[in-house]
Amino acid sequence: MTDTVVAVALFAVTYAGMALGRFPGLRIDRTGIALVAAIALVLSGVLPAHSVAGAIDFPTLAILFGLMILSAQYAGSGFYDWCAYKVAGGDGGAPSPVRLMVVTVAVGGGLSAVLANDVVVFAMTPMLCAGLARRGLDPRPYLIALAGAANAGSAATVIGNPQNILIAQAGGLDFWRFLAVCGVPALAALACVLGVVLWVWRGRLELPHPPAPVSADPPVLDRWPLVKAVVATVALLILFATPLPQDMGVLAVAGVMLVSRQMASRTMLGMVDWHLLVLFAALFTVNHALALTGIPALLVDALQGAGWFPDRLAVMTPLALVSSNTIGNVPAVILLLNAWTAPPEGALYALALLTTLAGNLLLLGSLANIIMVERAALAGVRLGFADHARCGIPMTLLSMGFAVVWLWAGGWIG
Repeated sequence: MTDTVVAVALFAVTYAGMALGRFPGLRIDRTGIALVAAIALVLSGVLPAHSVAGAIDFPTLAILFGLMILSAQYAGSGFYDWCAYKVAGGDGGAPSPVRLMVVTVAVGGGLSAVLANDVVVFAMTPMLCAGLARRGLDPRPYLIALAGAANAGSAATVIGNPQNILIAQAGGLDFWRFLAVCGVPALAALACVLGVVLWVWRGRLELPHPPAPVSADPPVLDRWPLVKAVVATVALLILFATPLPQDMGVLAVAGVMLVSRQMASRTMLGMVDWHLLVLFAALFTVNHALALTGIPALLVDALQGAGWFPDRLAVMTPLALVSSNTIGNVPAVILLLNAWTAPPEGALYALALLTTLAGNLLLLGSLANIIMVERAALAGVRLGFADHARCGIPMTLLSMGFAVVWLWAGGWIG
């Protein structure tokens, strides 16, 4: 009984931290909270140290790590900075604000479909802020569009974001079939992001008092590392069509990227988001400790008996919307998959699509949103909760509404 009380208490503290982001008076973030809880579970004897490795889903971590290495190759070539510079009209082309918004959504969404959305937002936010300020444009609507497009575009593939990777690994989902099911709703979501931001910020895209020009030298684009990254991406997509496990294919590509004459492996490894990987490992551990108590299985049986099991859109949709904007979509998916054994394939598509799109509702809904806000603040751009919500709420409800109709009409889930 004591072990059960400790496991439940640490689980509750961990997910309260996921919702709050940090604890008042302490400088501990989500990763730190989850890691301390995992350590406490081991030190208290609730979870034997030898069982921790079995609790962690290493194939999921391997895929995340490999994609981060591939993203580092793009970043090291200067590709992200070059994209952001071009999007902001840094070459003197000066596209209209509306056209600039279209390109921002297209670039952010397109890159996020094949690379980790968090890395795309991390790389593009600072340069976008500098270029927009230099043109006298308000960076806030473009940043909202960038994060919204990164989330929406990432919904299209099994490698677009961390929760999709988790779900695909849990259900053994095929890359191309996933794209066929989720690609159209993802495109519709990109259109919703563009339309809503342009509507909400109509007539206000330019700053009332343009600042003095900010010097920003054109970024250097190293073509050979970029060619290597593109070839590696194509090779990865080809590997996904083979029987080779996805984690093995991603790791193979990452290994090739690390063998380089131009980019030091230390540099590439420094671009890996180790905090995110540690967060995943710690959450896997905390959830495993709770699963050992038998409580999640009892709750699942109770929900199923009451007709509230998340294998229907009527339950899945509000569950995705609420959980993604309280504890976050990644922790919510880890928690649900830990309690829900052998979910049907259609429900997994719905879970991936709806939790990803729900992340656009509020600033706390996804890691990409949080990364965007923090990176923008370092560049001197303050984006408020209300600023984001005015766009986030309608774009999320519209995109999720389309996704629900699409999933129901396709017969993937009832």
